[in-house]
Amino acid sequence: MKLSEKAEEILEALWIATEEEGDNAAQLSALGVAADDQALQELDRIAYVEIKGERVYLRHEGRADARMSVRRHRLAERLMMDILDLKGASGDERACEFEHLLRLGVDTKLCTLLNHPTTCPHGKPIPPGECCEAARASGETGVVALTELKAGENGEIAYLSTSDPKKMQKLMSMGVLPGNNLLLSRTYPTFIFKVGNSEFAVDDELAREIFVRKG
Repeated sequence: MKLSEKAEEILEALWIATEEEGDNAAQLSALGVAADDQALQELDRIAYVEIKGERVYLRHEGRADARMSVRRHRLAERLMMDILDLKGASGDERACEFEHLLRLGVDTKLCTLLNHPTTCPHGKPIPPGECCEAARASGETGVVALTELKAGENGEIAYLSTSDPKKMQKLMSMGVLPGNNLLLSRTYPTFIFKVGNSEFAVDDELAREIFVRKG
């Protein structure tokens, strides 16, 4: 069932209030809606919420969708702030817009790309999905920073997280580009790796900005 964007946002707020803040309901004023709000009535019609006076209760029927709404929002925050380097109010605003697109398995693909993060950039928990449980069970790690590889391991370069043009230029001159294969040969005192037939060394700081998909 596809809910309106505002209905999803109400579910998010209810999940946070009940599961993370310990309240059994949320005030209409805290949700920023009136009792006759169209999105709230949408949730009431499908028995996802129960409205009693000025308080709104999250029913059992709405818990799964509420949980997934929180998961999509916090994954979107990770994408905006970690990958696209959009931080602060700008990152929060873009995450709110993007989260509503993470349906039909897109959230699973994003979660795998981000290596199944457990918290959002603000330190709040990201409800795990089936992909997280499957990855833990199989030992698959998805995309990781170069610093997470061991000597002798290789992978395909997935993306570069740096926004510093000088660092980006340095990495590009080494051939560190998405799609290229990388073999890590040493991790201490510097990270030494091969791209093609050439070998390069980078410090820990730069290595943390190279993300690879383990081979």
